[in-house]
Amino acid sequence: MANISEAEIREVVSQVLNKMQSSSTKDWDSTHYGPHKFIGIYEDMNDAIKAADTGYRAVRAMSVEQREAIITEIRRLTRAEAAIMAELGVTETGMGKVEHKRLKHILVADKTPGTEDIISNARTGDSGLTLVEMAPFGVVGSITPSTNPSETVICNSIGMIAAGNGVVFNPHPNAIAVSNYAVDLVNRASKAAGGPDILVCSMVKPTMESASVMQSHPLIRLLVCTGGPGVVRAVLSSGKKAIGAGAGNPPVIVDDTADIAKAGKDIINGCTFDNNLPCIAEKEVFAFRNIADELISAMLKNGAYLIDSAQAARLAEIVLVEKKDKNGKVKKIVNRECVGRDADVILAKIGIKVSKDIRCIICEADFDHAFVQNELMMPILPIVRVDNIDQAIELAVKAEHGNRHTAHMHSKNIDHLSRFARAVETTIFVKNAPSYAGIGFGGEGHTTFTIAGPTGEGITSARSFTRQRRCVMADSFRII
Repeated sequence: MANISEAEIREVVSQVLNKMQSSSTKDWDSTHYGPHKFIGIYEDMNDAIKAADTGYRAVRAMSVEQREAIITEIRRLTRAEAAIMAELGVTETGMGKVEHKRLKHILVADKTPGTEDIISNARTGDSGLTLVEMAPFGVVGSITPSTNPSETVICNSIGMIAAGNGVVFNPHPNAIAVSNYAVDLVNRASKAAGGPDILVCSMVKPTMESASVMQSHPLIRLLVCTGGPGVVRAVLSSGKKAIGAGAGNPPVIVDDTADIAKAGKDIINGCTFDNNLPCIAEKEVFAFRNIADELISAMLKNGAYLIDSAQAARLAEIVLVEKKDKNGKVKKIVNRECVGRDADVILAKIGIKVSKDIRCIICEADFDHAFVQNELMMPILPIVRVDNIDQAIELAVKAEHGNRHTAHMHSKNIDHLSRFARAVETTIFVKNAPSYAGIGFGGEGHTTFTIAGPTGEGITSARSFTRQRRCVMADSFRII
């Protein structure tokens, strides 16, 4: 599989998509690569949960070493089939870049923590010994997005299995094929490593109704949601223990002590990674007035295209559309046809033809501009000029909208960096690097695609999907 050709990848993708468009996966024929009958995919959520519970009971009886063997095989298969999942994800959703999605799968395979993240603690004293261990919840219900679909499935599966859980997924309806491909991959890995044939499960056609069944089912002990504010709110109001990874609108501050050439390159690299689909990506820039021209020049040298205010106004009418909420109030929402699209494709919508070398659309904007206030998830980057650090921090914090997700800053002034970090209170704060350094890509630390700001778990890992259990031995087992 590691040496599969581009033609073979396209053939696998075509077969997977054709089969997933049918109402069932039961008739899938076995082939050498991908379009075999997917394992662990159900038409009824109740059946999926029951199967995941069986998988949980099997993995619970396994040793930690056996769990790690399953995870090792998941990592191997993810690396081997990263190109397939990348191509499948872009083809199915129309969003992102194939090479970047391949890199994200490799990142997940290499830097998602496994069983080493599950650490027991012991305390001794005059009254004996107390042992605290990290135990599984049981069956975890996980809602996954269309922006990082298979990456989230695999990342969550590794952490949840390391913790000893079974998992049932309700993927985003626009990314069913690639999400279920990843579910099947995890189950193939489990079977190959001597684990249960079905350890993680999903739906043939996930819906809001199947998500509702999952959220209320008595066998589901933990809910994990990676998605927009609506689904996160639904999970948090379920009455169950829930981990919510919500939206962001990450600001970037660039002051006059920064390495401007490097800042321009880093910001464009981060903003354009997978066409700005990651929630951590740079969404708006606040640049000191005295270095703004130099910063824009550095961005233009790194694949940016500068549009004027009139062009930005026309583009805003296309990439943001009006929608009435249930109370009849009109609000701006992103045009799904533009999310995660290439910069040249978006520019063509306002009659500007550029080459594929153009990666990002930049413009100067006022603070109140729609591009500043809305998380676009597309390679469009507004730049707001500011006079000083006080104004930069004030506006950046407001633009982040209290999501406390991610923020960035390019500066060599420790006081400026510290002040912004304290003021913005984000889960991730990246200094002098592209945004993706915050999840371990070119930076230290582990990776995740479930960044739980609303519920406080932060950069989730295996231990996030455990519950603490205490065992006490009074007056014994202290040897000093």
